[in-house]
Amino acid sequence: MPNSPIRFLLVDDIVENLTALEALLRRDGLEIHTARSAAEALELMLVNDYALAFLDVQMPETDGFELAELMRGAERTRQIPIIFVTAAERNENRRFRGYEVGAVDYIFKPIDPVVLKTKAEVFFRIARQAKELERQRDELRQIARGRDRAIASLRAHSDNSPLALVKCDAGLRVLDWSQGAQRIFGLPARDMLHHRIDDQDWLPPEAVAVLRGWIEAGPDSTARHVAEITARGPDGAVIHCEAYGSVLPDPESAQVTLSVQFLDVTERHQAEQTRQLLVGELNHRIKNTLANVQAITRQTLRRAADLAAFERSFSGRLQALAQAHSILSQVTWSSATIGQVIEGQTRSGALDADHFHRSGPQVWLSPETTLRLSLSLHELGTNAAKYGALSVPGGRVDLDWRVEGETLVVLWRESGGPPVTPPRTQGFGTVLIGGGTGGAEADWRPEGVVWRMTFHDGFTYLPEADLIAVPEGPPTGRAGGIDGFRILLVEDEPIVAMDVSCELEDAGAEVVCVARTLQDAIAAASNARIDVALLDGNLGGAPVDQVADVLARRRIPFCFISGYGREHLPQAFPHVPIVRKPFDPQELLSTVGRIAGPERP
Repeated sequence: MPNSPIRFLLVDDIVENLTALEALLRRDGLEIHTARSAAEALELMLVNDYALAFLDVQMPETDGFELAELMRGAERTRQIPIIFVTAAERNENRRFRGYEVGAVDYIFKPIDPVVLKTKAEVFFRIARQAKELERQRDELRQIARGRDRAIASLRAHSDNSPLALVKCDAGLRVLDWSQGAQRIFGLPARDMLHHRIDDQDWLPPEAVAVLRGWIEAGPDSTARHVAEITARGPDGAVIHCEAYGSVLPDPESAQVTLSVQFLDVTERHQAEQTRQLLVGELNHRIKNTLANVQAITRQTLRRAADLAAFERSFSGRLQALAQAHSILSQVTWSSATIGQVIEGQTRSGALDADHFHRSGPQVWLSPETTLRLSLSLHELGTNAAKYGALSVPGGRVDLDWRVEGETLVVLWRESGGPPVTPPRTQGFGTVLIGGGTGGAEADWRPEGVVWRMTFHDGFTYLPEADLIAVPEGPPTGRAGGIDGFRILLVEDEPIVAMDVSCELEDAGAEVVCVARTLQDAIAAASNARIDVALLDGNLGGAPVDQVADVLARRRIPFCFISGYGREHLPQAFPHVPIVRKPFDPQELLSTVGRIAGPERP
């Protein structure tokens, strides 16, 4: 090993000779071992490495020549230099034999100390240089192993990185093409290496011009080039990328290389486009909804006989609009079925399920058609309950729909009601019903009116499917008055809170507290003397789960009053009723009376 000491081996059967040689050779950095026989010398050579061996020629049993032959026959000892030491008279035959068995020199006794030291110094220096070379070799090996590990780590990072790493020379010829580049751009390294970066037409000319501009700017250790570019995949798809470039000098060739990292931001770009589209669509829908509410308000007010009639008509139409929005929210404003629209109107009370019959194939409606049909069914149901078939116990309404070519036909037929006479004037409901893309016609038969509504677009017909069964909500039931009830109202919208409070107080209840923050709501739910509580879905974005938990522990009945669906309300209370916003006053009072019970106060 490089750090092991330099050792000489002295072999002589006479102790005095060994002592004299050792005294002459002793120096710093040298370790001297002695042996008095060939067998002992071989044992030492099997354990230690020696830079030089001094062998006495004349030894009993095995002499120096025989020991040298044994050393040359073993791989471990073959390379040890040998100097023979003898007291015999000078004999060229013996000298020749010594060289023949592998000796590098031959010293006769009496020994000249200067000659001995000079010869030993040569082998000491050779051994020391060999140790230094071994040390340097080991250091280079360690450096090479570290370099290989670093290169392997960089290559693994490059290949597994979400970035595409591309290196090219000053002429934009590709020198390195990572597996990340192959994944993002779909081009293998064999097709890219040693070719110009624009040979495969995966970068448009303007992107190539950007990279060339970076190279022309020259190397700068502080420069950080960044650009947004587009690339093309093998299938022609556009790939949006962020490019980060560094221009580096090559010390050997005095040329520069360009290292570019491409980050695929196509999904982010698409998400940004989707966000902008959704914001625009949301803005459009909000404005359309407000425009619809404005139109309903004006038209209802224009045709209302008094304020009470306006309130009844407007509230019902607003409920129909809200019910349609709830259905569309459940299907993420994509499409809804006619069956879902009918179930929504049935749950809201616009259609009497006991006297209403429907039939027809599976038809999906666009959001616009869903809103129009919901409002139309509300108007037809309201008119039937006031003047037509649903105003008497034996009346009946049949709603059938079918697809005739490219047209959806919806038939509303009333029977069993009072005799029908055509209206003298066209009301808002008639205008609304006839507002479809194909219009509507009414046949005012004495036995019952028949409406025929047609839609030329805004629907999809699936003849192989059956009607989707939409689960109905819990029955509203009937409840007594709420006179004397002490009520906690949790609502953060002041106008809504005022409206709810007025309805409750007009019915004889007492709103003992209106809580607009989560802290106030928890405090009131914990300490106030109340009979019933009404909880908004959230308070300024904070959920009301804690308030519901407190009320449940105190065994105080409560309901939610919210525009959210069940999935966005406290999940621990799946059976708690929901009064949906915008609320129907009758539904509100009925729900409060039902959950509290007539004996609650």
